[in-house]
Amino acid sequence: MHADKGDKITVHGRTVGHHDRTAEILEVLGEKGDPPYRVRFEDDGHECLMSPGPDSVVRHIKSPPAAS
Repeated sequence: MHADKGDKITVHGRTVGHHDRTAEILEVLGEKGDPPYRVRFEDDGHECLMSPGPDSVVRHIKSPPAAS
Protein backbone atom coordinates (compact mmCIF):
# COMPACT_ATOMS: atom_id res chain seq x y z
CA MET A 1 0.00 0.00 0.00
CA HIS A 2 1.33 3.42 -0.99
CA ALA A 3 -0.10 6.85 -0.21
CA ASP A 4 0.76 10.52 -0.19
CA LYS A 5 -0.08 13.32 2.18
CA GLY A 6 -3.66 14.46 1.52
CA ASP A 7 -4.90 11.08 0.23
CA LYS A 8 -7.96 9.53 1.86
CA ILE A 9 -8.03 6.09 3.43
CA THR A 10 -11.21 4.12 4.07
CA VAL A 11 -11.22 1.40 6.71
CA HIS A 12 -14.12 -0.98 6.14
CA GLY A 13 -16.12 -2.13 9.16
CA ARG A 14 -15.42 -5.81 9.74
CA THR A 15 -18.33 -6.72 12.00
CA VAL A 16 -22.03 -5.99 12.16
CA GLY A 17 -22.63 -2.57 13.67
CA HIS A 18 -19.22 -1.15 12.74
CA HIS A 19 -19.42 1.31 9.87
CA ASP A 20 -16.72 2.25 7.37
CA ARG A 21 -14.47 5.09 8.52
CA THR A 22 -12.62 7.56 6.31
CA ALA A 23 -9.48 9.44 7.30
CA GLU A 24 -7.19 11.97 5.69
CA ILE A 25 -3.50 11.07 5.59
CA LEU A 26 -1.68 13.91 7.33
CA GLU A 27 1.83 12.47 7.20
CA VAL A 28 3.56 9.50 5.59
CA LEU A 29 6.16 8.08 7.97
CA GLY A 30 7.37 5.13 5.89
CA GLU A 31 9.71 5.23 2.92
CA LYS A 32 8.35 5.91 -0.58
CA GLY A 33 4.71 6.19 0.55
CA ASP A 34 4.70 3.07 2.73
CA PRO A 35 2.97 2.92 6.14
CA PRO A 36 2.77 3.93 8.91
CA TYR A 37 0.61 6.99 8.33
CA ARG A 38 -0.53 9.74 10.67
CA VAL A 39 -4.25 10.17 9.94
CA ARG A 40 -7.27 12.21 11.06
CA PHE A 41 -10.66 10.49 10.96
CA GLU A 42 -13.44 12.56 9.41
CA ASP A 43 -16.25 11.39 11.69
CA ASP A 44 -14.76 12.43 15.03
CA GLY A 45 -11.46 14.24 14.32
CA HIS A 46 -9.42 11.55 16.12
CA GLU A 47 -5.76 11.48 15.04
CA CYS A 48 -3.55 8.42 15.27
CA LEU A 49 -0.76 6.44 13.65
CA MET A 50 -1.92 3.51 11.59
CA SER A 51 -0.52 0.73 9.47
CA PRO A 52 -3.55 -0.21 7.38
CA GLY A 53 -4.56 -3.82 6.93
CA PRO A 54 -6.32 -5.63 4.09
CA ASP A 55 -9.65 -4.04 5.08
CA SER A 56 -8.39 -0.58 4.04
CA VAL A 57 -8.43 1.23 0.70
CA VAL A 58 -6.45 4.35 -0.28
CA ARG A 59 -8.10 6.92 -2.56
CA HIS A 60 -5.40 9.01 -4.18
CA ILE A 61 -6.21 12.68 -4.34
CA LYS A 62 -4.57 14.23 -7.36
CA SER A 63 -3.21 17.68 -6.72
CA PRO A 64 -3.88 20.33 -9.39
CA PRO A 65 -0.99 20.96 -11.78
CA ALA A 66 1.40 23.70 -10.70
CA ALA A 67 1.06 27.04 -12.47
CA SER A 68 3.97 27.80 -14.77
